[in-house]
Amino acid sequence: LKPPSTCSVGGMEGTGGGVALPVGRANQAPGLTPEQVLGGFNKLRQEQRGLAGKGAELEQEVAEHGLVIDTLTEVDPGRKCYRMVGGVLVERTVREVLPALEGNKQQLVKLIENLNAQMQSKGRELNEYREKYNIRLMNEDEKAAREGESRTRAGGTGVLVS
Repeated sequence: LKPPSTCSVGGMEGTGGGVALPVGRANQAPGLTPEQVLGGFNKLRQEQRGLAGKGAELEQEVAEHGLVIDTLTEVDPGRKCYRMVGGVLVERTVREVLPALEGNKQQLVKLIENLNAQMQSKGRELNEYREKYNIRLMNEDEKAAREGESRTRAGGTGVLVS
């Protein structure tokens, strides 16, 4: 019996390595080629990266809202300030703007929590997909091989290598 052959794609953006998946028929869904399985895996990873990017963007907005709120709390409530609403700069007072900013910040925090939950769900979906089709990242295989080599070398000499 021959070991199953693999289909690998190297140089994937942001992974530091490629992806390998067995081509044996036992690991494939009926009608899916290895390229289709790999395409589905890459699509899930892109979706997860998109969620992470949007979350980082929203966290930055929360930080900016926090800076503005901190600044405005120290200012006279009757003082004029300007706010961008739908691309139009409008004149308001601090008294009018501050509650709206605090409300927006709270909505952003809730949205970030929702995105984090979606990202965790997408991560679980990605791991299930990896297990279902036995997909391994190349850098995981290299790391396991290096750990095995270091244990072998360290085991013979009685030296602990960290």
